[in-house]
Amino acid sequence: MEALSIGQVALQTGVGVETVRFYERRGLLEKPPRKESGYRQYPPEAILRLRFIKKAKEVGFSLKEIKELLWLRLDATATCEDVKSRAEAKMLDIEQKIQGLQKMKQALTDLTAACSEGGPVSECPILQMLEEKEIK
Repeated sequence: MEALSIGQVALQTGVGVETVRFYERRGLLEKPPRKESGYRQYPPEAILRLRFIKKAKEVGFSLKEIKELLWLRLDATATCEDVKSRAEAKMLDIEQKIQGLQKMKQALTDLTAACSEGGPVSECPILQMLEEKEIK
């Protein structure tokens, strides 16, 4: 297969051209050789790499974590357990975020339940509770 332009790579992976350039700058995607005209010439493997990055982001991995996963793939001493442990750590991180979001939702539920909607803003229980040191 022949080299691809940045537009072709972006189109085939569903990301923007600027996203492709950003991943290059972050070291997630190798900078491709350029034609004499200066246009980038991406190998077909760039599409596989971008799809990997996109899917990893969809399941919650940060770009730093994705870079680590990519390095593991190249590390001859790495095992599937190394990858699994990172996935388990990500699941724990997500669970902690969910718990934090549930606490925020409950706090907002309590705040909105205390609001009678009819009084002046100066007596708004939501604003008064937000001014307190701690939300219960």
